Amino acid sequence: MADSSKDDFLQLLKRIGAFLTLKISDLSQTLDSRSAGAIAGLAFAIVFIWRILRSPSGPQRRHPKQQAVTPGSSGVRSHFSENIPTSEVSPPSEDSNAQNVIDEFFQPVKPTLGQIVRQRLGEGRKVTCRLLGVILEETSPEELQKQATVRSSALEVLLEITKFCDLYLMERVLDDESEKKVLLALEDAGVFTSGGIVRDKVLFCSIENGRTSFVRQLEPDWHIDTNPEIVFQLARFIKYELHITPTKSERTAMNVFSSTSLEQFFGTA
Repeated sequence: MADSSKDDFLQLLKRIGAFLTLKISDLSQTLDSRSAGAIAGLAFAIVFIWRILRSPSGPQRRHPKQQAVTPGSSGVRSHFSENIPTSEVSPPSEDSNAQNVIDEFFQPVKPTLGQIVRQRLGEGRKVTCRLLGVILEETSPEELQKQATVRSSALEVLLEITKFCDLYLMERVLDDESEKKVLLALEDAGVFTSGGIVRDKVLFCSIENGRTSFVRQLEPDWHIDTNPEIVFQLARFIKYELHITPTKSERTAMNVFSSTSLEQFFGTA
């Protein structure tokens, strides 16, 4: 095959590889196994065709048999060596460029945050989560009497969870004004508009053990909390728990995980 045809095909490989690399992250969330297999088949077909194209087309040219030369015929030897046809060798850059295209195409695609959240939560479809120290900057009910601030680093993970989970937020407050501050902070952060959560799914209680009652009634697949006592009490009833703690703690049960923050658990910190 002519060199121009090979160059054209290499350009086609580059364009296809670039297009599929850009689109595969979006497609991976909606592709079923048959569609994914079709893309894999296309990739292998491209590689197979490329290998055919780079193989020599047609019979190889046979080198003329070198005749014996007597010691006294140095002039004949010199003339003969000059007329021996050199074998056609494709430039090494051509094979290198094609291999680079294939290597780039098969590079692993970085998973999206949505894919990571789904993987970490597994089959969980209902999640309960404490606000203080997890979603909010504040860590005590007394601080909520002054202000409530949504942690920007945790907001992205929170909104991603609401896309495919039934999420309930809960917290202990000391007065009605604290409730209003929390709801206003969540509203300003876009939790009620961008996320799939409504105000009725933000629950408040006046005692710490009130969260335990909420969680047991809701029976979530996952509960996220900062209080080790509550985490310990619920371990027998909840499938999985995530204990948010600033210091590394021992695992109290097989179904209890620990992390320094919500975003660290999902790998965005």
